[in-house]
Amino acid sequence: MYQQAAWIISVVLILFVILVFLYVVAHSGQRVEYEPIQKKGYRIRNVWFLVVIAAIGLATFYTLRDLPFERPAHAADPTVVQVEARQFGFVLSRNEFRVGEPIAFQVTSVDVNHGVGIYDENMELLAQTQAMPKYTNTIYYTFEKPGTYQVLCLEYCGIGHHVMTATITVVPAQEGEGK
Repeated sequence: MYQQAAWIISVVLILFVILVFLYVVAHSGQRVEYEPIQKKGYRIRNVWFLVVIAAIGLATFYTLRDLPFERPAHAADPTVVQVEARQFGFVLSRNEFRVGEPIAFQVTSVDVNHGVGIYDENMELLAQTQAMPKYTNTIYYTFEKPGTYQVLCLEYCGIGHHVMTATITVVPAQEGEGK
């Protein structure tokens, strides 16, 4: 059934193209003043150019206005955590924190480049950076909910890449502690 419908539609469209072609050939011998047609074409082209530029400008504005992504304000005295990435794991100087505790993860690598991503329990990326040899990147983050968070490598680093994980535990804030 579909093949027959496709065949009929194809034949009809081919006949339509042939008719348009024959019409153009039949009327191509007539001489028409070209300048008014050319001016109209230029006007249409200029309008479309402006429409496309406006559309691209709006799309750029709405997609890039949030960059750089909102970064939380750095606390005056964050807890500094050294994160060392290596094939195939992470070494964190500390991996248990309290809700509302501002943290500065200082990330480096001892071997190759690694991507370091911190994920919540729903595997949503919360923060990320690159871990590079002989260079330290800092992630400032404050956990807002208690739970278990995962640190995963975001850049393929070798055969054991899939096991390159670490766990962060966030416990509720103590009574009387402010955020």
